[in-house]
Amino acid sequence: MVKIATAHTAYVEPVVLRAARALLDDVFCGEMTDDDWEHALGGIHALAWEDDVLIGHASVIQRRLWLGGRALRTGYVEGVGVRADRRRRGVAAALLDEIERVIRGAYDLGALGSTDMAMGFYAARGWQLWQGPSSALTPRGIERTPDDDGGIYVLPVSVELDLTAEITADWRDADVW
Repeated sequence: MVKIATAHTAYVEPVVLRAARALLDDVFCGEMTDDDWEHALGGIHALAWEDDVLIGHASVIQRRLWLGGRALRTGYVEGVGVRADRRRRGVAAALLDEIERVIRGAYDLGALGSTDMAMGFYAARGWQLWQGPSSALTPRGIERTPDDDGGIYVLPVSVELDLTAEITADWRDADVW
């Protein structure tokens, strides 16, 4: 039986954080960078356990997204992954149930950058594909991020959204979205 536990990064034991990083390294075939891992820290982690084995991870961290001239408190989803031999059993859905509960309780909206493989999963859960242009507030000012267009999903909570408007993310190193 799978058990989902949630905790802020500060309360997750270092050995568990190392196991989560190793899990995500495997899930993303070694393409999980140090920056990607850094982006997943500092918020709430949902951890899927089967007996004493970590089989899944997701986290939600706070970011600011600008829409229509307004900075919105956003629960940004990071590091979603399930061990290959445990997929298609509802583990990712159970992880997202917890992450979405946090988003709905604490943020104006949820957002994430999706891989092509996961787009159907998020859409089926009610996440909406952002159809407008994406940008980032960089040290040089607002710059377009056209490579991210078509891969950003949002989960409205307390705001009405024009999905065709420009969306701008706060700056962070490496992948902005």
